[in-house]
Amino acid sequence: MLLKLTRKGLGRIIMAIDHLTRSAQKTRSPDEQASVEEAARHLALYQFTACPFCIMVRRAMHHLNVPIELRDAQTSPHREDLINQGGKLQTPCLKIDENDQTTWLYESRDIINYLEEHFG
Repeated sequence: MLLKLTRKGLGRIIMAIDHLTRSAQKTRSPDEQASVEEAARHLALYQFTACPFCIMVRRAMHHLNVPIELRDAQTSPHREDLINQGGKLQTPCLKIDENDQTTWLYESRDIINYLEEHFG
């Protein structure tokens, strides 16, 4: 119980620091941004709000100006989707739907590298 409260408190502190220290978003022409937004429609980030690794990914999304749908992995049906389709309850996890195929990308560093490669 104490560990859970400590983790939750630390998560809130990290979230506050994140909001106070965010970098500027990448600027693009309207056509380029529309293209990014269209590509991002095929992505969803399964995450926990106060998870430090999820915060890292959300910071990269903000910096790259990529509007990816956020799905709370603690609630139904997202929790079940992550377990049943992704294979494990681990966050962050980026669901990528491309060419009639779904890929579940785990690990914050891998997700950030994917975002930088496709939207950087």
